[in-house]
Parts: sequence; structure tokens; C-alpha cells
Amino acid sequence: NRTFNVGGVEFTMVYVEGGTFMMGSDDADAIVPEKPVHQVTLSDYYIGKYEVTQEQWDAVMGSDSSYFKGANKPVEKVSWNDCQDFIKKLNNLTGQTFSLPTEAQWEFAARGGNLSKGYKYAGSNTLRSVARLDDNVHPVAEKKPNELGLYDMSRNVQEWCNDWYGIDYYRSSPKIN
Repeated sequence: NRTFNVGGVEFTMVYVEGGTFMMGSDDADAIVPEKPVHQVTLSDYYIGKYEVTQEQWDAVMGSDSSYFKGANKPVEKVSWNDCQDFIKKLNNLTGQTFSLPTEAQWEFAARGGNLSKGYKYAGSNTLRSVARLDDNVHPVAEKKPNELGLYDMSRNVQEWCNDWYGIDYYRSSPKIN
């Protein structure tokens, strides 16, 4: 893991060893189409241990417009472009090169990467142990992490990825990185 500090607020990134996995799902009840299932190979990368909190957002951006207030709650009500502005400022403040994960990176990490035990949800076969089941926004890391030590990969708030959504994305997405 690598930890960075901005204005007295920590950002923890978890190392994900690259690997090959079957991306997508044949689940007919999925809200977002994730077909066809296809093989993807990823290089090593880092991903945030937690969703970006309101405290972290405020440390970088100087303010936070979240509706569900709480320093340790994830930031919400932000656009993809807002996230790009945040990342640009975070990069300038830390001298690092952060980015949103790609859809493939996010899915591989959520599944537990090379440490995956094949759980249905990110870290368990029991949704209640890794996710809140109501529609409220909760503080990060209140539930059990997945195999990589990542929290809230099954539910809390929706998360942005670096790639743009496309109805045929799973059919035409890159097979390597």
C-alpha cells in the first residue's frame, strides 16, 4: 500500500498485481449489460482503498457539495468532469499521476484480483457482510473488505471509471490493459 497526504488528510492506495480474468457477466438480470464475458489481461496498478471521502475531496478542491454530509462519507453528486478536475489537482499537490480506474481495473479489483476466492460479491457470498442494503450513503469501511483489502466495492455510492460507457463496450473493449 502507498499513502499520500494532502492538507493533513490521508489517501491510501492499494497495490493490485496484474493478471488475467474473465470480465463481464452472463447474468440476465444485470441492470447494466456486461456481455459478452471475455478475457482481459491487466498490468500492475494501484487503486483507492476507499471511495474518495468528503474530507479528501475538500482537502483537494476546497469545498464539497455532497448531499449526505459526513467527513468519512464518500463524495457524491460529482460528475466525471468534476473527478477529472479533482485528479488534476491531486496530481499537482502530490507530484503523483493518479487517474480513475478503467472498467476492467475496477472490476478486477472488486473481484479480489489474483487473490479472488470467486465470491459473488466483492469479498463475500453474503451481500450483507460487504454492503449496506438501504439507499442511504454510509461512511466508508463500515463493512468487511474484499480479498485485496478494498472497501465498499459492492455498494455505497456509484463510482466513475475512466472509460466512457458504450452499449457494445464489452464486445469491443481492449483485451490488454
